[in-house]
Amino acid sequence: VQLQASGGGLIQAGGSLRLSCAASGRISSAYVMAWFRQAPGKEREFVAAVRDDSPFYADSAKGRFTIARDNAKNTVYLQTNRLKSEDTAVYYCAAGITDVVVTLLYDYWGQGTLVTVSS
Repeated sequence: VQLQASGGGLIQAGGSLRLSCAASGRISSAYVMAWFRQAPGKEREFVAAVRDDSPFYADSAKGRFTIARDNAKNTVYLQTNRLKSEDTAVYYCAAGITDVVVTLLYDYWGQGTLVTVSS
């Protein structure tokens, strides 16, 4: 299985971007699909995940980001709204079977898509 993330770009603060992550192979609906991000000089951090139809969000994402998955298309989306300069990072998608969605213990990772928020 390969994950391909897309949708990043340069956006002004307050704007929105929709990130997509498409899986090349069949991703079981039992898999957790997640987004992480890594800012320059910082560790990779959890952003959001979806298990079955239940979403999970980091505090920094609550109220601004929405995760959704389309099992028929083997795709997970991250709608990011009201972006801030501190959201600037490379965003990675991940898939795996895990009980703790916020850790890095996922089976598959995408290559990342860069989001740059200008203030």
